[in-house]
Amino acid sequence: MRIVLFGATGMVGQGALRECLRDPDVERVLAIGRSPTGQRDEKLREVVRADPSDLSGLEGELAACDACFFCLGVSSAGMSERDYRRVTYELTLAVARTLVACNPRMTFVYVSGAGTDSTGRARSMWARVKGETENALLRLPFASAYMFRPGFIQALHGITSRTRLYRALYPLLSPLFPVLNALLPDQVTTTERIGRAMLAVAKRGAKSPVLETRDINELARGAAALSKP
Repeated sequence: MRIVLFGATGMVGQGALRECLRDPDVERVLAIGRSPTGQRDEKLREVVRADPSDLSGLEGELAACDACFFCLGVSSAGMSERDYRRVTYELTLAVARTLVACNPRMTFVYVSGAGTDSTGRARSMWARVKGETENALLRLPFASAYMFRPGFIQALHGITSRTRLYRALYPLLSPLFPVLNALLPDQVTTTERIGRAMLAVAKRGAKSPVLETRDINELARGAAALSKP
């Protein structure tokens, strides 16, 4: 299986990349982003571009990919709706349209977020824009597309967030993870679980195109069970 990964230097993207490189079914990862990951692996090929939606010259490689894990995103804090839409909606759809033209048999996985609103009526700007992005992606003629809506994410295996606020909060919240996981198991996940769930839907699909935290955790558990000898 060949994967194209966007946003491999972000917290979720780092988790997805780790699981891809560890999975024996993945033979190649094409990581596209604005900065290098700093990792070296025989499976990994990196393309660094100021504009990740510029996929010129990559059409042949993209056509050979079985799935796209789109983990590229920004926090809406301090951003105008126009700027947030440009990064969240316009860039994502530009990439997705190129990919579906290269290979409509591809599975597209988009990392959204818990609380995303697909009706367009939410008061929260980010929830509306994410919902509009999800709806537009689901209308594209991919073989399958899945919207991941994780809630609280615990970063594992030395992974850190590039968002300053999250970097400040996670050291404080991480010791509470066992408690949160016990009290709110359907609202808490990890970078490892998200990466494994992405691979699970790329291989076997899922029951719904919109996957909340509980669904993500179930997919990760199922993948772990299948991998046991």
